[in-house]
Formats: sequence, C-alpha cells, structure tokens
Amino acid sequence: MNRNTESDPRSVTSEPASLTNSAGEEKMEVASEQSSPTLHSRDSGFFERGIKTMLSIRKSIRSPNKEKGKEGTGTWKGKRLSLRFSKSYEENKTTICNGVEEIGEKIEAKPVQGKPLSVMEINELIQKRQLLEAFASIRYLEDETIAERDAEKYQDNPQEFVRKSKDVDLLYNSITNAIHSIVVGTLEHPTVEDTMLTSLVTLIACEEAAHPNTGNAAGPGSDLLGTPRKWREEWREAVNKSARKRVLRIPMASKEEESSWLDLHLGFLQKQLSEDLLKIKLSVKKCYPEEYQVCDTYVEAFHKAIASHLQDLCQRPLEFKELYTLLDWVANTYRSELFLGHPDLKPEVKTENLSLLLTPADWDKLKNDYIASAKGKIKSYFGNILRLEVTEKWEKEVHPEVKENLYHSSVSFDIQTIIGEHTKISGAISRSLEMKMLELCLAELHEFIPRFGEEFVAWSTARDSPIFAPYFVAYVNSFHDLASGLETVFKVNIEELQKILAALTRNFTNIFLNKLRTKAQELLRDIHKYVVREYIMQVIKPRRKMNAETQQQVSEKMNQEARILNNTLIDQGSDSDWLLPAIHHIANIIGEKKKDRIKEYVKELCQDYPDIRKEHVLAVLALRGLGRARRAAIFRQGYHVLESPDGREDSTLFAEIDAPVSISCF
Repeated sequence: MNRNTESDPRSVTSEPASLTNSAGEEKMEVASEQSSPTLHSRDSGFFERGIKTMLSIRKSIRSPNKEKGKEGTGTWKGKRLSLRFSKSYEENKTTICNGVEEIGEKIEAKPVQGKPLSVMEINELIQKRQLLEAFASIRYLEDETIAERDAEKYQDNPQEFVRKSKDVDLLYNSITNAIHSIVVGTLEHPTVEDTMLTSLVTLIACEEAAHPNTGNAAGPGSDLLGTPRKWREEWREAVNKSARKRVLRIPMASKEEESSWLDLHLGFLQKQLSEDLLKIKLSVKKCYPEEYQVCDTYVEAFHKAIASHLQDLCQRPLEFKELYTLLDWVANTYRSELFLGHPDLKPEVKTENLSLLLTPADWDKLKNDYIASAKGKIKSYFGNILRLEVTEKWEKEVHPEVKENLYHSSVSFDIQTIIGEHTKISGAISRSLEMKMLELCLAELHEFIPRFGEEFVAWSTARDSPIFAPYFVAYVNSFHDLASGLETVFKVNIEELQKILAALTRNFTNIFLNKLRTKAQELLRDIHKYVVREYIMQVIKPRRKMNAETQQQVSEKMNQEARILNNTLIDQGSDSDWLLPAIHHIANIIGEKKKDRIKEYVKELCQDYPDIRKEHVLAVLALRGLGRARRAAIFRQGYHVLESPDGREDSTLFAEIDAPVSISCF
C-alpha cells in the first residue's frame, strides 16, 4: 500500500482530511518534544484507562480462533504492552481522567457481541461521534489485516489486502476529520462540550499507545498499517484552522460604507478574540492534560492567524490614517491590557514568547508607506496655512495682531503645532519613525517657506496695500521665532533653515525698500508738479501791463528760476521731465519780441500740455501785452493741435490750474 495513503484526501466522511503542517510548525513541535519528558513516561496513568478500555473492546469482539492466533510482529501485542505508571499523576487525578474513566466504563458496559463491525457500521459510529468505539473496531480490523498479512494469507489475493488496508486507512482518515470538526467547533458553540473533548483526549492517547512512534518507516508496499496517525499533530492543526476561521469571520466593512472601517474591524477583532481566549482559559483548558499546553497552543494559533490577516491588510491601498491605525494597533494595542495582556487572561495567556506580528520587511514597508503618505498630508497642512493667510488676511486687508508692541503672526505657532503633533504620534510607534517624521516635516518646511515668500511678494506686487509693511515685519518676527522653536523644542540643526530664512528676509527687505523708493519717487513727482503748477498759477494772474524791457526781464528770470527748480527736483530723484518745458514756454512767449514767432511757442505749449484750455492760453498771451484781436488770432492758429494731442495720458498740469477770472485789464 502506498505510503501517501496517510494524506489521501479520500474519506468516508464529508470533510477531507487536513494533515499538512508548515515547516515552522514541525520545528516547533520537534523542539517541544525534545524539551519535555516523553508521553508514556509522564502520563501513563492517564493512558491506562484508555488502554484498558481498548483491550476490553477488542476482547469482546475477537473470536476464539483469533485469540489463539499467533502474535505476529505487526499485531498490537496487547498482553505484552508495557506501560510505566506515574505515581504522582495517580495521586492527583483530574477531572479529565474522571471523564475518560466514565467513557471507558460506558464502552465496557456495551461490548460488541458476535462478528466484528463492518466498515459501514464503523463509519456510522464515527458520524455519531462515538469515536472510542469506532477506534476499537478499526484497531481490531487493522490487527486482523496485519496478522493475515504476516501469515501470508494474501499471497494469492493481493487485491484483497489492498482493499482491507485502504478501508483501515479511510476509516482512520474519517476519525481525523472528526477530530478536526470537534476542535474547530469548540469555539463555535456557546458552551464547551466537556465530555466530547475529554473523549477526544482519550482517543488520542489510545492511538498513541496503540501506535508507538518507533521511528520506523512504513513497511513494504508503502501501506500505513500499524503506523502512528499523529492525531495530536492533527489536533494542533485543527486549533490553527479554528483560529484562522475565527479571525477571517470578523466583520469588516468596506471603505465606501464606513470611513473608519479599519478601526471598527480591529475593535471587533479585539472583542471577539478576547472572548475566545477567556473561554479557552476558563472552559477549554480544563478538558486537556497539562502537556497539551492548551492556552499556549491556542494563543500561538491566534497569533499566526492574526499575523497572516494583517499581512493581507498591508497589501491594500491604505491611506495615512489607516496606516497609522495599523501601526499603532500592532505596536501598542496587541500586547497591551486592551487585548492579549488583559488582566482577565493572566497568567495563562503569555505574550513574551510570541514572535513579531509582522516580519521586519513588512513592518519596514508599513512604516515607509506611512511616511510616504504623511508627505502629502504635511504638504497639504502647510498649504492650508498659506491659503488662510491669503484669503483671510491679505485679500481682506486685515491688519496683523500686535503683541508686546511687535507685529505678530500665528504662522510659527501653526507650523510648530503640525510638526509637534505628527512627531508625537509617530514617536508612540517607534523612535526611528519619530525621527523620519521630523525629517519629513523639515524637508517640507524648507520647500514651503520660499513658496510662502513668493506668494507674499506676488500679492504685494499686484496690490499696493498699506498692510504690506506690517505683515513684512510680522512674518520676519514669526520665522525668527520658528527657527528658535525648532532648535530648542525639537533639537534639530537649523543651519539650512536659517539660510532659507535669511534669503527670505533679504527678499522681503528689498521689496520693502523698493516700495519706499517708489513712494519717495511718487512724492517727488507730486512735489515737482505742485511747484510747477503753483509757479504758473502765480505767473498767469492778471497784473499791470508790462513794457518791452520788463517783459524781457521777466522772461529771463522765469527761465533762470525754471532751470534751478527743475534741476533741483530732478537731482533729488524726480522723473517728471515732462514738466521741464512748461515754464520755459510761458517765459518765451512773454519775452518774444517778434509777434509772428509767438504763435510757434503757443503751438509747442499746446502740444506738450494738451490739457491746456483756451483761458490759459489767452492769459499767457495777455502777459505779452497783445490786444484782444491779436490774442484771438494767435489762439486760432496754435490751439488746433488739441484735436490730435500727443501728450502723455497721465500728465495733467493745466487742468489743475484755475484760469484767471478776468483779463479785461489788459
């Protein structure tokens, strides 16, 4: 018979056998076995009852000629089975052993009479969970087949041997499936079926006694007759299966249904598994002998199931908040009093020997994903600071606060608050994550400050606002406070930040000085215009008629004063050179001896100052001493240029000069 029959998925029950163990689990089991006394030397008192029960059943169903048959090397050798009894165990009988004894007494009270049970009948016992009776019958069938094989009964009919061997194997697999079903269902029911579990323990003990693990491989033909079924390992695998099933059934809403889906899911996980572990401690543990280490086994199973589940969660596209929730749960919640370290679970539930929930690679990936997600979050927070400054202060021209006679801005406080909160929560996970978060915040700050400066300069350039200077001072003060806070509170090197802030301050200062120069130039323009305007206004006032000599003297004096006035203001920074010819034109008209050339000066005056009105021209001509008719003629010849003026649109001079009320004195 092929050796792979042990893992043959075929079975007379509806559930397939699950006999696979990971390499890691096998190593753990080997280490456990090597560090503990052997099964028979420690708990022979416990197994004695199971063995007596099996012997009784076999004796009741074995025929006389079978009893007289030879005891071949493949038989159970019930009469020669040597067991060492534990005196200490006998002196401290537990509830488990009492339960096993009761089961044994019930089976002995109803011995199987007549011929052995058929395969179908044995399978019915398995389906009814009468596993001890079923096991006794399977053992009888197995012993019989081994004895007949050793007696070479199947030499002429090998197919019959294959059939009987397969029947035995399938029946054992069916019990294996029943073991899985019982263990997996232990936590599914509201109450623990003590009798079923103690019967299960008896069954495993009987099988281990019947098939001592001698280390021998299966015999020729690869049949599994007489080989250990390793039901204790199957029990452990069933515990693992139960844990996986319990973890995977925890409710989990979709992100679309609930934004806090991960917080809720982990909360349900804590609640459900805490209840399961408490049930194991109070009700399940007492059904097993001490060597089963029930609590440790279940905790390890749940630990592996949760680790696998978290690994799956890590593969999802998680957002910043979800990544932090997962990191915090693994680092701070899992082993705390909120979950595995809860006082109600002590001392049975131990956490000190548990491995990491996530592998170092998965843990590092989770932290890196968290930092990568935080980058966009921090950039967004800093961007919101700038947006609020623009919309709530600059555009509304709200003056900055004044504290202790200094212009104040909340920008420094806002930035330090953002950095402080994110480094604090990251530090709750690990020191390394805290440092990574601080480095990220500083990198984003180094990018944000120049962008902030560019926005402020652009706004101040587009709008000549009176609040520019106060905010310029407030921001310089605020950024100085920021650098000081980062150095003292967060203990960071601010050398690079100081360079950025120095460049920003220089830029702000240059803008401020440029605005001052612009304001000064505007003031000089206004002064220049005011002086020229007042000078002309005084000149064209009605006065006594001047003779030719006086006109010449007045003209020369006006030209001289015009040069002094204009040169002085131009030297001070005035760029209003368009005002320079105004007084000279009037002086030339007053001092011109040839009347025919006067009209040329009038044309030049009108061309340079298209805002001049008729009253202004006539008043200037009156200074020259011309008669009414002559003044009118010259005006008609020179004033037509107003129809197509080529003067500057923003240059108005005569429009701001009141024309004389009356010039009749001339």
